[in-house]
Amino acid sequence: MEVMAEEKHLKTIPYDEYELVVGLEVHMQLSTKSKAYSSDANLFGELPNTLISPISLGHPGTLPMVNYHSIDCAIQLGLAMNMEIHPDIYFARKNYFYADLPKGYQITQDKTPICTGGYLDIKDENDQVKRIMITRAHLEEDAGKSMHDQDPFDTLIDLNRAGVPLIEVVSEPDLRSSKEAYNYLTELRKLVRYLGICDGNMEEGSMRCDANISVRKKGDPNFNTRCEVKNMNSIRNVQRAIEHEMRRQIELVENGGTVVQETRNFDAATGTTQSMRSKERAHDYRYFPEPDILPLHITKEKIASIAKDLPALPQALVNKYIQELGLSDYDALVITQEKETALWFETVVSKTKEYKMAANWLMGPIKALLNERALDIVDMTLTPEQLVGVIELISSGKVSSSTAAEKILPVLFDDTQATAQDTAQKLNLIQDADDSEIESIAQEVLNAWPDKVAAFKAGNKGLLGLFMGELMKKSQGKANPKTASGILQKLLEK
Repeated sequence: MEVMAEEKHLKTIPYDEYELVVGLEVHMQLSTKSKAYSSDANLFGELPNTLISPISLGHPGTLPMVNYHSIDCAIQLGLAMNMEIHPDIYFARKNYFYADLPKGYQITQDKTPICTGGYLDIKDENDQVKRIMITRAHLEEDAGKSMHDQDPFDTLIDLNRAGVPLIEVVSEPDLRSSKEAYNYLTELRKLVRYLGICDGNMEEGSMRCDANISVRKKGDPNFNTRCEVKNMNSIRNVQRAIEHEMRRQIELVENGGTVVQETRNFDAATGTTQSMRSKERAHDYRYFPEPDILPLHITKEKIASIAKDLPALPQALVNKYIQELGLSDYDALVITQEKETALWFETVVSKTKEYKMAANWLMGPIKALLNERALDIVDMTLTPEQLVGVIELISSGKVSSSTAAEKILPVLFDDTQATAQDTAQKLNLIQDADDSEIESIAQEVLNAWPDKVAAFKAGNKGLLGLFMGELMKKSQGKANPKTASGILQKLLEK
């Protein structure tokens, strides 16, 4: 009875009455050869504290120098996201003390970001296109890295990352589900990889995300107090953190509590967030203009030159494959998922009009062989020209698709000099039997199976496969399957 009484007083949380509101701040390390304001190498995985110098450490008397390639990267991203590029660039100092920030400040952009406005189109919960508006994108330098798990007693500091150029992209609070946040990050990572300005590897820290999360009753136009969640090392963990934080905030409000503005840490092991610091304890960064770097001006000609040299971008390729090449939405999305796959496919379709067959081969036999050999497409030695040769053999009826996949493709994978035509001839795979020869073989097959022929004529049409198999065996693969099927059906109808 006591248990029943307790259950009676348990509060049912109306999760469905609430709406999630999320905005993301994404930091991406730019793929430059040197750091943002020094000539120190920008590399990952080197021995700790080997990629540093008096400049990147901010020693007295040293002066920073702008890495102009990082500015080009920011312009590329701004153009790709339909943002306004501001021609006059100002830098600022963001001051705070932390052990992995040797200078005691970061060079960043405060009130004058290089790019503002713009948008990124993603898929929403219902797989419909949704436009996420972008607030700003600005340049700054990274801090070093604190390692808390290398020593049982002390935190170790690696300053190799200090000074690495970053671009931070801040979205409007337009995301309404963890799935939308997942899709947004996936699209943004895909975009920077296509541009070649960031590898997007969250596990290595070259792409990091902070999520600003709040909840409100559905239909309420006002924003409520938000929490910022940090320390998420994968897109999936961002999704998990948002899902947990949404439930936590709803339960807090429904139980009479109040959401306070704070920074929270995400624990991937438990899938939960914990408070790091409240708004009252947040840093006062004391921004002021960077005194050692003069303002820079970007000319219209410079922006036009960068715009002209932009590579094909994923959404443009998806539209091309659907509208011009006649591929399905699914095929177009799969092919453009990885930049290397799309570029390889682009070369193929520039050499053949059999677009659908090319897509089927890329996503079918080629992908299967890559998986079998544990290879990525960047490691594949098969050339687009070799695949075009395979497609021409199949289209001309000289080789069947199954024969090409099972016998010719593995040879081409291992020998970049081999051609589909030569391989087919060497393996005696060319289907060169003429119609009279095929008809003769077909008649032999039917004569050998009189009872099956009678069953076929009585309505068992599935026996055509048996006859085809026997015909192909007797012809040693020399018969064109389409031609053979037609001849068999003609003989069976007599």
